[in-house]
Amino acid sequence: MSENQHLSRGLKNRHVQLLAIGGAIGTGLFLGSGRSIHLAGPSILLAYLITGLVCYLIMRALGEVLLSNLNHHSFVDFVQDYFGNGAAFITGWTYWFCWISLAMADLTAVGLYIQFWFPGVPQWLPSLIGLVVLLIMNLTAVKHFGEMEFWFALIKVIAILALIVLGCFMVFTGFSTDAGPSSFSNLWTHGGWFPNGASGFILSFQMVVFAFTGIELVGLTAGETQNPERVIPKAINNIPVRIVIFYIGALFVIMSIYPWNSIDPAESPFVQVFASVGIASAASIVNFVVLTSAASACNSGIFSTGRMGFSLAKEKNAPAFMRKLNNSQVPANAMIFSAAAILISVVLNYVMPESVFVLITSISTFCFIYIWAMMVLCHLRYRKKNPALAARSKFKMPFAPFSNYLVLAFIAFVLVVLALNEDTRIALLVTPVWFLILAVLYKVFKAR
Repeated sequence: MSENQHLSRGLKNRHVQLLAIGGAIGTGLFLGSGRSIHLAGPSILLAYLITGLVCYLIMRALGEVLLSNLNHHSFVDFVQDYFGNGAAFITGWTYWFCWISLAMADLTAVGLYIQFWFPGVPQWLPSLIGLVVLLIMNLTAVKHFGEMEFWFALIKVIAILALIVLGCFMVFTGFSTDAGPSSFSNLWTHGGWFPNGASGFILSFQMVVFAFTGIELVGLTAGETQNPERVIPKAINNIPVRIVIFYIGALFVIMSIYPWNSIDPAESPFVQVFASVGIASAASIVNFVVLTSAASACNSGIFSTGRMGFSLAKEKNAPAFMRKLNNSQVPANAMIFSAAAILISVVLNYVMPESVFVLITSISTFCFIYIWAMMVLCHLRYRKKNPALAARSKFKMPFAPFSNYLVLAFIAFVLVVLALNEDTRIALLVTPVWFLILAVLYKVFKAR
């Protein structure tokens, strides 16, 4: 193992651009959008627009801070600078946990999606094979991670664009489904834009926020990107356009083809649309897309937790062995350590049902919200402590500091919404235990 502490800048512009798209499009769109439509009706478009705008502001704050010091490789390095070692320890290990739990859940999903085609295959086997393959690819060179994410994201993009093109054809030709003719008027003639009132609209934000977790992953690539001053701003600035096209565009077309109240919340709307035009393999097509989406999330989990472990070890907030890079200049030890943690999901898939992940992924979502808040708070502290550096920035966060407080207000609103929902309320009560454990571990770690 090499002691060289410089990560390889092996990610090209096309890798980062598709990574930004992939981070903004999860299985929530392909599988979970039916439930969110059922909850809010056409007003779900406004919920995605508002949340997308907030996420864009978060990414602009993150981008400005990251580009202010390219010697730092993650936002946790800035938490260290502006809030101290204790905050960096808690934030870094919280982000590590976020991605570990998501990777565990998505690795479980890989096994479930494979069983769609091969029912006799035990669920743990595809999960184990998937983890080993993704780890090997990540260990060789960062460009291989970039290549995998490029193709995973491209598959999702093609599926969404195919839906939009097919949907527009159906609307403009007046194609009739079992729910009636396709028409843009389906958006407002079945109870209006807010058919379930303000409560349905507000409660929908829990699913919308879940769908955007992971969007900040592109910020971890700054230390391994060729020409980050040009590539990172381009990737972040394109996020609003991608959200409008891939989320709002897709759902707009879906609800034009089917009235919102005719969409089955238990089924993927993508399957309904493709099946309605006689594509017999619609379910298999969508299953393939969500399979690649789950593999992509696990791939991102290995990448991000490895970099976070490396960053924590550099600040002596993690064991020293995680600081070492291999000959390909990737943090191999940190990734192997993270993969060993993710491997627990394979064991659990063998001995107990996958429902064990419901609570842990809910806790993970609360932790992601904490991470977003820390990014915005870091930006505020950066502007206060380095006013001259902030004045020279070529990638300023729009309307700061007003936009910072707007994002923090939105995060507070989401926490209230999550507290109102029975499914997520337990996680809201359990999550403080995670931070208490980390605080105790930090004291023990420093004492030793």
